[in-house]
Amino acid sequence: MALVACSIAPGFSFTSKEKESLGIQLYSLRDTISQNPKKILRKLANIGFNEIETYGYNDGKFWGLSVAELKEELTKNNLTSPSGHYDGNSLIKGDFENFKEIISVARELDQKYIIIPSIAENLRKSKSDYLNIAEKFNEAGEICKSAGITLAYHNHAFEFKRMDDSTGYEILINNTDKNMVTFEMDIYWIVRGGHDPISLFQKYPGRFKLWHVKDMHKENPELNTEIGNGNINYKEIFNNAKVSGVEHYILEQENFEMPEFKSLNKSYNHLSNLL
Repeated sequence: MALVACSIAPGFSFTSKEKESLGIQLYSLRDTISQNPKKILRKLANIGFNEIETYGYNDGKFWGLSVAELKEELTKNNLTSPSGHYDGNSLIKGDFENFKEIISVARELDQKYIIIPSIAENLRKSKSDYLNIAEKFNEAGEICKSAGITLAYHNHAFEFKRMDDSTGYEILINNTDKNMVTFEMDIYWIVRGGHDPISLFQKYPGRFKLWHVKDMHKENPELNTEIGNGNINYKEIFNNAKVSGVEHYILEQENFEMPEFKSLNKSYNHLSNLL
């Protein structure tokens, strides 16, 4: 799918801070991380990643590590975790008790963003469902803000299904308070859903504080590939980063055609060059 070309100011370049804001979503290694999370964190640090985005918090632990143990391992490897994915379906139903625990975990890890990674299908069947979700996100965002954290939502492609004169994604962006709720744009899913990331940056400037960066396989769009090997024009997208408001660039890859760390190293090098 062609991406809209958009020029940027002459002399634009990324700062050293932006180059340091290159992370990875640990869901990329979901098949192996529970076996030895300490070793995997060390290997990711050795590749050059500075930031880790968590997922999988359950019964007080991440992949067998307590929150304190995970924090210790991050510190040991000079890693930070500015963001984490946490289940938000209960808060959408109006139950905020579990959400209070999530905020406590995020604060212990020094995370600045709590990200809702998806919405259960039974909770998003209609326009009124999405309006309810936006309302709950605003409520949760206000609670987060009082704790020094920002709530964010991560998209897939289902949010772009038409509902009357709008889409679920438009409903969420247009009905959430920009001071309370931001968005983690998964660029692969935006493109796979038939939309242009750059056009969304322009329509909603400053609303996308985090990106999920993953490429689309040239022969099978249902698969990912290493950044630079697919058909998403990341050079053009990165050239338009500032208008999006992005602060963190997070690699994610959901399937591999080569050994995982060889693939991640290849993507990391390409992203480093883009930055």
